[in-house]
Amino acid sequence: MKKHHKPLKLDNLELPSNILYAPLAGCSDYPFRQMAKKYRPGLFFCEMVKMDALIRYDVGTFRILDYDASMHPIGGQIVGSKKEIAGQAARIIEELGFDVIDLNCGCPVDKVTKDGSGSGLLKTPELMGEILANMKAAVKIPVTVKIRMGWDHESINAEEITEIAEAAGAAAITIHGRTRQQGYKGEADWSPIARAKARAKKIKVIGNGDIFCGPSAEKLFGTTGCDGALVSRGTLGKPWIFEEIIRHLEGLPPIERTPDQIRTTLLNHLEKITAYQPTRRAITDLRRVSCWYLKNMTNAKTLRSTLSRIESLDDAKELILNG
Repeated sequence: MKKHHKPLKLDNLELPSNILYAPLAGCSDYPFRQMAKKYRPGLFFCEMVKMDALIRYDVGTFRILDYDASMHPIGGQIVGSKKEIAGQAARIIEELGFDVIDLNCGCPVDKVTKDGSGSGLLKTPELMGEILANMKAAVKIPVTVKIRMGWDHESINAEEITEIAEAAGAAAITIHGRTRQQGYKGEADWSPIARAKARAKKIKVIGNGDIFCGPSAEKLFGTTGCDGALVSRGTLGKPWIFEEIIRHLEGLPPIERTPDQIRTTLLNHLEKITAYQPTRRAITDLRRVSCWYLKNMTNAKTLRSTLSRIESLDDAKELILNG
């Protein structure tokens, strides 16, 4: 059987694994990354940051990029459509010590795409190439790009963009098997990932979309021949999904996680949130994070409903332990 799990080389950087954790806006914050690092994915990212905010040295933007030395290798992701500042923004990420810089061309939300950023760049692949080339010229770390397979089903252009990204010097391209128009609806279509991989000469092609377990990762590799897998929503409430996927790919039995173990992991996540955020923000974050962990638990709906109204961190801990 072909070995799907292996190191992944991006230019001169060798990642220890080709199973990667995605940058998720509003989700993959510093406490999230603290939880993820225990399982040592090949690479994980901070949430995306805007080019404009980076070059203004916006304080809030730099806080999004918090990390510690134990988190290497780690990636930063920028979003924007101004090629004239792309190099400067990429250089700031490099100077902060990140190992990889990624260009977001996949975010589907209107407030991002309205100025041609995020998945809006799928409509202007030549501009995307110019942005990537400017980033590549400005830094020594690997430059990568994350896209959707097209703006809509009438304009699937993942193969074309793969060639453009390769010509611009990108080390890897991640392709989400949905269009911008789909958002997160329907099933991911991995066939454009397979076609892009067949078209690629040097650039690494990483598959993304509907990777929620070991068997789905195995199927992605088997059907597309891609070089790596980027796990997105599958990481929410399952920081251990890397371990789950690797054990499956290597033919090892799964580790069963009991409800008590899941509750304990959620409490550990909560501790990291409260150490990082002020109390009011920590309570808000807890409400969001608890939904991830508790979604498949018995009495989950009641628990989530009660947590959504909680006003005290001590009450939250008590409810998670005994609710």
